[in-house]
Amino acid sequence: MWLSCSGRSGMRPLTELLLLAGLLLFSSALCARAAAINHGAVSSMVSGRDFGGVANFSTFLMDQSSGMLYLGARDAIVAVDTANLSKRRKIEWSVPEDKRTACVGKGKTVADCNNYIRLLEFLGDGRIYACGTYAFEPQCAFVNISTFSLETLEDGSVRMETGKGKCPFEPSQHYAAVMAGGILYTAATSNFLGTQFDISRATGPEQERIRTEQSITWLSDPEFVSSAFIQEDAKNNPTGEDDKIYFFFTEVAKEYDLYTKVKVPRVARVCKSDIGGMKTLQRRWTTFLKAQLVCEDRASGQRFNVLNDVFTKQHHPGDPSSTHFYGIFTSQWEREEISAVCVYSLKEISKVMDGPFKDLKKSCETWMNPDPVPLPRPGQCLNNALKAEGFESSLKLPDKVLTFMRDHPLMEDSVVSVPLLIRSGVTYTKLGVTLTTVSNGNIRQNATVLHLGTDRGELHRVAVMGQNATLLQELPLFHATEPINNILLHKDEALVGSPLSLAKLPAEGCSLYTTCEVCAQARMLGCVWKQKEGACDLAVSEPDEGLKPEDLDSQCGSGEDRCSPATTELPVVEGLRVLLSCVQVSPRPCHWQHPPHRHTRRHHSDLEVRVTQESLGTYVCLCEEAGRDQPPCRRAAYHLTLGEPSTSSSAARMGNRQFVVGYLVFFFLGLALPCSVFYITRWRRGKRGGGGHSSSTSEKGRDLLPSSDTPQSPSSASLLSESVTFTEKRNGTLNGHGGHGGHIVGHNCTHIYSNSNGLKLQESAVNLAEELDGQERAGLEEEEEGLGEGLNEMGDGLVGLEEELAKLHMLRGAPLAQCEESSI
Repeated sequence: MWLSCSGRSGMRPLTELLLLAGLLLFSSALCARAAAINHGAVSSMVSGRDFGGVANFSTFLMDQSSGMLYLGARDAIVAVDTANLSKRRKIEWSVPEDKRTACVGKGKTVADCNNYIRLLEFLGDGRIYACGTYAFEPQCAFVNISTFSLETLEDGSVRMETGKGKCPFEPSQHYAAVMAGGILYTAATSNFLGTQFDISRATGPEQERIRTEQSITWLSDPEFVSSAFIQEDAKNNPTGEDDKIYFFFTEVAKEYDLYTKVKVPRVARVCKSDIGGMKTLQRRWTTFLKAQLVCEDRASGQRFNVLNDVFTKQHHPGDPSSTHFYGIFTSQWEREEISAVCVYSLKEISKVMDGPFKDLKKSCETWMNPDPVPLPRPGQCLNNALKAEGFESSLKLPDKVLTFMRDHPLMEDSVVSVPLLIRSGVTYTKLGVTLTTVSNGNIRQNATVLHLGTDRGELHRVAVMGQNATLLQELPLFHATEPINNILLHKDEALVGSPLSLAKLPAEGCSLYTTCEVCAQARMLGCVWKQKEGACDLAVSEPDEGLKPEDLDSQCGSGEDRCSPATTELPVVEGLRVLLSCVQVSPRPCHWQHPPHRHTRRHHSDLEVRVTQESLGTYVCLCEEAGRDQPPCRRAAYHLTLGEPSTSSSAARMGNRQFVVGYLVFFFLGLALPCSVFYITRWRRGKRGGGGHSSSTSEKGRDLLPSSDTPQSPSSASLLSESVTFTEKRNGTLNGHGGHGGHIVGHNCTHIYSNSNGLKLQESAVNLAEELDGQERAGLEEEEEGLGEGLNEMGDGLVGLEEELAKLHMLRGAPLAQCEESSI
């Protein structure tokens, strides 16, 4: 609520200016706080300034033999030696000014009309194939690795070829690509407006460049996430199965007839030797099949239906059948931030692809399996059996098989998985996976470590063994406005990237866990705290050393108190809002026991309580840590009573004292600076002889911080589309009270794109224009000029604030309709 300041008509309300300047300084303080993070666990870090101002890093490509990392950025390609990040080279590849001007003339922003390098792939002949958006006219070029330069023509210009169908048009569009045997397979938009979507073989012989059918039964407004090439083992392939390419994406489901669009995660498969049909499905896939991915918590029935990222991992190197796909999911229906990780095996996906097809009766009564399915089975890849029957190529498949394939790309069964972890209050954007084997006596168990990047520049490590998942670390790496958009694991190291920075840190080993308590959390990885050395190390003296939680707890001095904390007496007064802290050490959820007639609000695992007579009493935080069948751990307990609140109570603190004092300093500076500007403005007006205005002014609902809508195509939805106002700061991040991540972009945080999830922060100016009629504006012209000069003295930091309205979520789950009018 804005308060007006009357006295002289036409004067800007002083309170509005105070609040605005305080807000700007507050956001600057947050950026400064995010920058002042502890990089003790980071081996080295570089930012855009170290690359000569290059920004918007979006693509990673690692040369495993040389350790050279290639990064695609805005108007540049950068090569970094991972052994020494200070050794780096750069290629500039920008857009000519005439093409940039033409792009802006088509309605695109100046920032979008650059060349964002979205594709980097090895060609196998000493070159890298690089593609960029090139001001909404995608182009591809060739990088000579030995000289690290772009190939040129005789006239000295860069040798380029069209990137349409190989690279997205817009910097933030969802996109996936993979190189298979020197041939590029992509999933991208294929037109300027971003309304056509293709999964295609984008390079190779012209007659073999095929794509998906332009039908909503094949692709329905998809958001592509990832792709993987699964090559069969030539020595262990007795049936002669063809190599396959898998694509992962989220699309709008057409099999559900609802009043709202339901998003569904999918996996699609095509075969490497597919070259299309002879008459039906000419230059189209004859092997395109897709199935639904289900990530559902069976205990609560909660289903996660939006796919954010997929990491492909072979559990047994060299055995393609051991491939597993780890996916990050969120929910379309949840108002608060929540993320889950599910894993799917290649065997489970193949089983579904070999199962029944989904069909719909024309009478619109129910879904059913089509009968009969023609032979040979539609959608199957070439193998020895098909070749023996005379089908050496997809061109020889009969029309009835191809017609069935065209009308039935969707499978009846779904690939189902239970989440490895569910985390509230966090949005995960990228992940990497490492596997390890732990000895527990005579039993050897497999453990998985998930390296999870967040949209707030943090890296989380979670250990998973069986049904137990334990949060090991939360490392703030970058500014809270820099989402992690790349995680690459190489030789026991993790290379973590944001649009503006690159960090290198160890990925494995007990030495990562520097405290006794964190080492105790990593006991499932075989880690034990060495009391004499004061360090965490691998247990070697005894087979089961380090695996007994009671021993480790006693070593760390916690013992039974870890799950039996003393109750904190908290004197409060009515009307006060108190934040009760609860440390969540495991990804498993925490819940509170509290009086029945309380007034509370959750902030992640913490609880905000508005003090009334009914809300007095005992509040207990219980967290699930040991396992699903184990009793929850009591992490915190408070007893609220009426009385004068103690300023030294730890439960009433919102952070350490220095942190609070810093914010108070910025707040009072935010009050003092506008007052000085206001005084200077009045003094200048008095010196010029300007008189006051006596007529009153009625202001029409001005919005001092309007949202800035960036023109985007329908396919480039931003992850910021459901953000709300900010109120809370945690670990260098801003959290929305409504559950969504609110982001503030200060004067150092601009033009951030993330290639995998479409995150985009666009520069926006604060609108200070008033809606006044002509007579009032004429009377205030001189004053506006003076006030503008005063504001200009504050610097050019009024950029980057972006705010969007939170969408109203009406459903937690969506009921299925009984009928669908069209056949799939």
